[in-house]
Amino acid sequence: MTEVVFARDAAATAVSAAEEVAARAGVEVREVAGLEEEAAVIELLSRIWGRSADNPPVPPELLRAFAKSGNYISGAFDGSELVGAAVAFHSTPDRHSLHSHIAGVAASHVGRAVGFAIKLHQRGWALARGIEAVEWTFDPLVARNAYFNIAKLRARPTEYLANFYGPMTDAINGGDDTDRLLVRWDLLDADVEAAASAHPLVVDATAPDIVTVAVPADIERLRRTDPARAGEWRRDVRDRLARLLDGGGRIVGFDRAEGYIVRRGQGNAR
Repeated sequence: MTEVVFARDAAATAVSAAEEVAARAGVEVREVAGLEEEAAVIELLSRIWGRSADNPPVPPELLRAFAKSGNYISGAFDGSELVGAAVAFHSTPDRHSLHSHIAGVAASHVGRAVGFAIKLHQRGWALARGIEAVEWTFDPLVARNAYFNIAKLRARPTEYLANFYGPMTDAINGGDDTDRLLVRWDLLDADVEAAASAHPLVVDATAPDIVTVAVPADIERLRRTDPARAGEWRRDVRDRLARLLDGGGRIVGFDRAEGYIVRRGQGNAR
């Protein structure tokens, strides 16, 4: 009984925190409903990813099936305008998690904490359904996403996935290999609860067991202006991060200037 009460209280607190952040961002975050709103989600995500209407990031039939089977499809609304969206589906029972497949914010609303509001809404939604973790992947070369996921949300990278999706020729991936970091967001972790109060994680990057792995300031611009150099960054970061993680290292933070902050494992050479 105590565990049930704790879970209910944790979910209620998470929902309340999400609503406060959304209000400060000037949006309402809620589940979308019906074909019209689902079509708006697909249109927005296609625009963010630079996809044509006949090649959307999520096919409408699949999104419809996700909605019918009780998965997570949310939108951030500024009045009646959809300015952000996220799609997540239930993982296998043994992982006890939700897999967040895609999330994005319209260019007009970037920098207004709309993405943060969406993730906190996702956290409250999951906890209300007894789900205590959310997993997702992101491109390790995109510095702003690394900072958001690791420092701001306090999700923990667990695995380096080389060329995970294979070729993707949208405006964001630019034909580069689709390497991804898999992260796990333990929703009841004390650090995550602190993150819901908008306190970014600060990690000492000078400790003796710490090594940093830099990434470019703007990989998307670099892919457009110097794709060869972008490819060099991909191979370098892949080699260093994968080797550190394979050797038992843990990514414990991200610094805008230094990059990934990694605590070496016993299998990592100095």
